[in-house]
Amino acid sequence: MDHQKTLMFIGAHPDDETFGLGGVLALYSSKGVKVYYVCATKGEAGTVDTEYLKKHGTIAGVRTYEMDCAARALGLTGVIYLGYRDSGMPGSADNSHPDALMAAPLEQVSEKIVKVMRELKPDVVVTHDAGGGYGHPDHIAVHNAAVNAFYAAGSASKYPSAGLPFQPARLYFSIRPRGAMKLVVRLMPFFGQNPKGFGRNKDIDLTRMMGQEYPVNAVIRLNRQAVEMRNLASACHASQGGGRPGPGTLRLLRFIESLQGPKHFFMRAYPPPESKREKDLFAGLNP
Repeated sequence: MDHQKTLMFIGAHPDDETFGLGGVLALYSSKGVKVYYVCATKGEAGTVDTEYLKKHGTIAGVRTYEMDCAARALGLTGVIYLGYRDSGMPGSADNSHPDALMAAPLEQVSEKIVKVMRELKPDVVVTHDAGGGYGHPDHIAVHNAAVNAFYAAGSASKYPSAGLPFQPARLYFSIRPRGAMKLVVRLMPFFGQNPKGFGRNKDIDLTRMMGQEYPVNAVIRLNRQAVEMRNLASACHASQGGGRPGPGTLRLLRFIESLQGPKHFFMRAYPPPESKREKDLFAGLNP
């Protein structure tokens, strides 16, 4: 039997799989790749309107319901939750919750990820960049644990109770080039947006992303089908503004995509990148 390619994205919250690199996950799933999302939390610290709570009871209930919808839209093979609690934005009360991801020991989180890696045997692993995108503590915690787990998964001496050793072939970080972020931040005021108060709760400072520079080792272009699948998944996350962003946000996102085309950028952390930019995260791997 031929080996079926497998991609694993390790993220922090329900919606990171869509608002981040949803188009890429959709692209590969549509090509027959098994795509898994390992989600560290259930987004308990997110803000949800009463209309959603009435139907699903808790914030976690709302977020996981939306995640199930998005997973179907993206064609994901499965979603695995690690069981931690959303830590909230930096300085919030949620940071000190005993079950918060950012408070969990690195080795504990890493062992859970290693167990999943050894069970699902991904060829390619993708996670957040070292700065957590815009500095979210859960994104940073996931990055640290995912990197640690990636290098430990193939060692028999590491986490022996987590299963037989298996080493994924490649590790990538999902990134946004600094030049692109500078353009976004510069244009936002013209679309009625404050780059230092972005997002549903106006607590995301996009200017922090302008100071982070990561090498671009892979550029994945999306086809029409992948974009449509991503948009359907975005609409699933209705409680977080997916599918119905403010008119300024919507116009800005469409304008940026029209300038650069629908594509996503990655840094290759392992093995050392080639001199030429990749167009496929699986390029050169055995079928």
